[in-house]
Amino acid sequence: MEINSLLKRGVEIIGDRKYSNPQLEATLVLCKLLDVDKVYIYTHGKDRVSQQIVDKFLKLMGKRATGYPIQYILKEKEFMGLEFYIEEGVLIPRPDTEILVEYVLDYIDERYQDQPINFLDLGIGSGAIALSVAYYRRNVKVYGVDIEDIPLKVGHINKERFKLDNVNLYKGDLFGGIEGLDLEEKLHIIASNPPYIPKGEIENLQGEVKDYEPIDALAGGEDGLDFYREIIPKSKKYLQPEGLLIFEIGFDQGSRVKDIFIEEGFQGIQILKDLQGLDRVILGTME
Repeated sequence: MEINSLLKRGVEIIGDRKYSNPQLEATLVLCKLLDVDKVYIYTHGKDRVSQQIVDKFLKLMGKRATGYPIQYILKEKEFMGLEFYIEEGVLIPRPDTEILVEYVLDYIDERYQDQPINFLDLGIGSGAIALSVAYYRRNVKVYGVDIEDIPLKVGHINKERFKLDNVNLYKGDLFGGIEGLDLEEKLHIIASNPPYIPKGEIENLQGEVKDYEPIDALAGGEDGLDFYREIIPKSKKYLQPEGLLIFEIGFDQGSRVKDIFIEEGFQGIQILKDLQGLDRVILGTME
């Protein structure tokens, strides 16, 4: 089958599915299968592809038509200018999370410059936060923790992909993952994008998210705040004086998470907005 005909068939299979761009998605999947770029696809439309490629492509288009995320099909997602390997079992990195990473990078430059510092990411997922910080600030020693095996596997793949020797990844339940590492009062920054969707709102998420992304990485308890209640007080054992604690939050959770920060004695609390003007990141420092 010719490339143009195959792409047309792929677009027809995906149809008018919400949250999709059939022409682009079909093109990207065929690029992946043929190991070529989009320019090749556009300039070789009359070329024929093997039946094996046709069969694989049509199977993947059928999968996408069910709502299976295109990022899991491509096994990649761009974040902070880096192409992260991803697969089922890790959250797909979102542009909103770049707000947190960009703040941390600027904070490191302003406060520490090229000094060696320690950074902890709780719940690494694909490694988007931890590895972006490690990649762009080589003076930072990064510790990443996750309770699940797949994020740790994906994190190690991305660590090798970006050739990072300033990253250590550990399995464990939040701070349990770094017990025994003698990091008490030695962390300069702790970051996390924890599960923060309230239990009752999971069913309202779009199908691509609730049906395929890991629920354990989304559900934050009855009101979505379980992980903030656990992490904020425990972080005081590990942060240096004036150390930074920074989270991603849900759009309507800023004031309630701020209250937890205040109760635990944190200072300089700020809430950062996303591009839509909604609460997206909260941070505070130890006394």
